[in-house]
Amino acid sequence: MKVAILTIVIFLSFACSEPTREANFSQYRIADPTPNSNKAKDPATVMEISCPSGYQKLKVEENTFMDYLRKLPLKPNGSLVNYYNGSIKQNNGIYSYVIKLPIGNKNLHQCADAIIRLKAEHLWQQKKYDEIKFNFTNGFTVEYSEWMKGRRMIVEGNKTYWDQGTAASNNYEDFWEYLELIFTYAGTASLEKELKKKKIDQADIGDVLIRGGHPGHAVIIVDKAIHEKTGKQIYLLAQSYMPAQEIQILNNPVNTNLSPWYSFENEEIATPEWIFTLSELKTF
Repeated sequence: MKVAILTIVIFLSFACSEPTREANFSQYRIADPTPNSNKAKDPATVMEISCPSGYQKLKVEENTFMDYLRKLPLKPNGSLVNYYNGSIKQNNGIYSYVIKLPIGNKNLHQCADAIIRLKAEHLWQQKKYDEIKFNFTNGFTVEYSEWMKGRRMIVEGNKTYWDQGTAASNNYEDFWEYLELIFTYAGTASLEKELKKKKIDQADIGDVLIRGGHPGHAVIIVDKAIHEKTGKQIYLLAQSYMPAQEIQILNNPVNTNLSPWYSFENEEIATPEWIFTLSELKTF
């Protein structure tokens, strides 16, 4: 059993590996970019990250997933990303803000895992326990409603099944244990299959740019703004990465006038550590 689990973990650990090709931003780059002077000095939440002049943020319904993402807390301006082991991810132009959420001390909270975590935590806070369920890479669906009953997963090679393991419970510690199980056996390959395809011109807060595979990567839209006159839409993107690390709001390496906001106008969406195609947008 231990050997089988180790094999799967090693395989899935490449889910957010380096891009399959070098990111070349020169074909997109705006000439002579200058920093966005409209950035808030010290926003406390995603919602407080200012958008460029002429843009207005969407109004979203309270307690929705969109609302939850916009209210995510931020570390102080200039903070660096922490890896799971406490070491630092130097910025190097990758991110503009860091989400203030604990990620545990295991090398599990990577790209798809962070998105799963955000979706699951919102549902958990809303007490929508029956909606918390994710698939392992082998296709087995793991429902949190079963985990709450004290049932636990047994993994033997590719064989996966429930067994009664402990007393029923629904505290946050047990919920996080559930999430770390999902992080271990899920990844971009499984999450991509769970999500529904969406047209890029319909992109909204909570939607995901994802390429499943080994390697693969995923980022999530955490805010959106619309130009008052032109109707042009722009977005904030957030990611975790490898090794496991805090969630970060990405800089726009193509247009620093707009950064950290993105417009989905080119044939590809170039982020600092991955390039997505417009067809890779999906939604829960």
